[in-house]
Amino acid sequence: MRVTFELEACDIERFHEALVRAQRMARCADESDIVAAAKQALDALAIGAAPGYVRKRIVQVQRLILMLEDECWALPRAERDDVAETLVYFSDPEDMIPDDLSVIGLLDDAILLELLLKRMRHVLQAYDDFCAHRALLRAGGEGRIEQARALAKRRLTLQERMRRRARRGELAAL
Repeated sequence: MRVTFELEACDIERFHEALVRAQRMARCADESDIVAAAKQALDALAIGAAPGYVRKRIVQVQRLILMLEDECWALPRAERDDVAETLVYFSDPEDMIPDDLSVIGLLDDAILLELLLKRMRHVLQAYDDFCAHRALLRAGGEGRIEQARALAKRRLTLQERMRRRARRGELAAL
């Protein structure tokens, strides 16, 4: 069964306010603490008992954590901040709907994740392409120095593409 609903401007504004709160919290915290809190939330939450539509979005939190921790990817500061803010919101058990409420407690997290993942789609696509390229390089058998150079070149290309697509998306939204 498929259930859909529309978010009106006032609904989006509530999520925006919650995100602004998460942004303030993220500015006061160390990124490693934010990542640790997100990991702890993933471990502590009863995600397995959550509805499928919630699980599908929350599994992306692990992907965001991996992207932040990937030293080879070296995600630029602005994008790191976006990811950290998302993780802060996810990690807050007392967000818009308290996470310990059965069935619906993670609904707000899933909605906000969906909204933010759409906004970060260029970042996530670039990271996926980077990981695929890294896997090809490792399988190719080149030396470590050649692999590092090729990977650095690919990272720069992908991050520029990521920024260019994000700018085009911002312009289209105007």
